Amino acid sequence: MTEQHPTDHSWPNLPVEEWTDTIEALHLWTQVAGKIRLGYSPWLNHSWGVPLYVSTRGLRTSLIPYASEAVELEFDFIDSALRIESTTGAARTVPLQAQSVAQFYEAVIEAMRDIGMPVTINPMPSELPNAIRFDADTVARDYNPAHAAALWRALLQSDRVMTRFRAGYKGKASPVHFFWGSFDLATTRFSGRTAPPHPGGIPNFADDVAQEAYSHEVTSIGFWPGNRESPEPIFYSYAYPTPDGFSEASIEPAAAFWLDALGEFALPYSAVLTADDPDEVLNSFFETTHAAAADLAQWDRVGLECDHPDGPTWWHDRRRNRR
Repeated sequence: MTEQHPTDHSWPNLPVEEWTDTIEALHLWTQVAGKIRLGYSPWLNHSWGVPLYVSTRGLRTSLIPYASEAVELEFDFIDSALRIESTTGAARTVPLQAQSVAQFYEAVIEAMRDIGMPVTINPMPSELPNAIRFDADTVARDYNPAHAAALWRALLQSDRVMTRFRAGYKGKASPVHFFWGSFDLATTRFSGRTAPPHPGGIPNFADDVAQEAYSHEVTSIGFWPGNRESPEPIFYSYAYPTPDGFSEASIEPAAAFWLDALGEFALPYSAVLTADDPDEVLNSFFETTHAAAADLAQWDRVGLECDHPDGPTWWHDRRRNRR
């Protein structure tokens, strides 16, 4: 387990060696809620109508239209429950506890029916190899509320820094949102120019959806909590298409490295956690990797980027005051 830096307690210590079971369960449970949002919300460009959002208690869908009413689902990691609340006043909760995916799926479908909003969704998990239908996944899953809360606290801090990073761009940029398929928090900047067709090939993910998501040039940054095969949580940064020379670009901080298999830069969560100024270290990773990709691809950075709302020297002032 990574040690918490003694001077900063906002970034949580993550129980990386113990939390994989909970992460795997949440990956599949969030897909159930996410597919309700997907199936009953208008399609927005680049799948922007699909993700979840970090909330005051966990992760939420935002309003999902249902006829003339609406519903919202929220994973409450404080009280360990999925809250389902509708504009009619009807509400239900589904406990977050040790259970199978099939049990959770059936409970959510029943709760939606109980509030007068029956739904039908595709029960096949997305973006996972060797996936098992929700209703056929009867293996018991462990769930530790403390591990879910740690994930939420990490998402909360990541969302805060990523939102400020997004504010430094006046071109087209996505919200900071949580993709339940890939199970990561991300925000994306667009150059405004079209991109070559994406090759697709993502497990249980339609090629035409991937091609629409990457129809234009982007840089994207995010946080991924890891999985059983790669348990180290990381922040990442990539560009599509990847400009020539990007992998050799000079970036910050020194702990960041290039992942050739994924075609992206990565920064271990532990490097942020143990830094004297975690926000500064993470922001430097986002800023320098975006700048490297945008310069190599000859983006109109003057026309697309802008000052942070705190003023043009916010980040530099933080660095100077730390010296």
